Amino acid sequence: TAEECDSMRNQIQRIIAEMEVPLHCRTEFSTKEEEQLQAQGSSDYFLTSGDKIRFFFEKGALDERGKPWPELATGRGQEKELGRKLGLERPVVVQSMYIFKALKDINDCFVAVTPHQDATFLHTEPLGRILGFWIALEDVTLENGCLWFIPGSHTNGISRRMVRAASRTSTRVVEFVGSEPAYDDSQFKPLPISKGGLILIHGEVVHKSELNSSESSRHAFTFHVMEAKDTSWSKENWLQPTPELPFPSLYT
Repeated sequence: TAEECDSMRNQIQRIIAEMEVPLHCRTEFSTKEEEQLQAQGSSDYFLTSGDKIRFFFEKGALDERGKPWPELATGRGQEKELGRKLGLERPVVVQSMYIFKALKDINDCFVAVTPHQDATFLHTEPLGRILGFWIALEDVTLENGCLWFIPGSHTNGISRRMVRAASRTSTRVVEFVGSEPAYDDSQFKPLPISKGGLILIHGEVVHKSELNSSESSRHAFTFHVMEAKDTSWSKENWLQPTPELPFPSLYT
């Protein structure tokens, strides 16, 4: 509901107001392979974020001192029901993210989220067991960075994987296997959505979002579930459950 969306936005503002991120941990999040390996790929702060609240910044979100720009610091019940309607027997929540999609006028460096597949980062055996729940906390339009999808691309498997590096060093904790192909922009279809709307994202569907070129923010909350029945979570995934916080059931 609109009230639940506002409540979540208010809660994240309190969390951001109390945020304390050491300078050496202030990494910029990216879906571009070179930038991923440069930032997340060398950061234990990223690798150990599975059971904690951690903060990752869009490109351009940090000023020259490495601090967030001031403008940036500013119903599970229904999902359970939906999971049952989809026939999910043992869905577990593997990760969640609050996404701000910052405004264009904060910094000229903001970039789009490049085409990718979620199963690149959240790999299962067999494939087809990851499902993203993407909830719009504000109206999402073409101008403020709605999601774009290639219809039918979930049937083609995955082209690359991000895995824990076989020999971890101080400069590289993850690496990529395979590569992202070049996609034809004309294949992508936009999906604007109203505040409170939900988009279900198949783990292998190719999707992206353009930069927020509007004067309006575009907050969203997303989480991914895995159908745990007859499914193996890859031990090579960057994200791993911990004894303190195993992947929780969607139904608890």
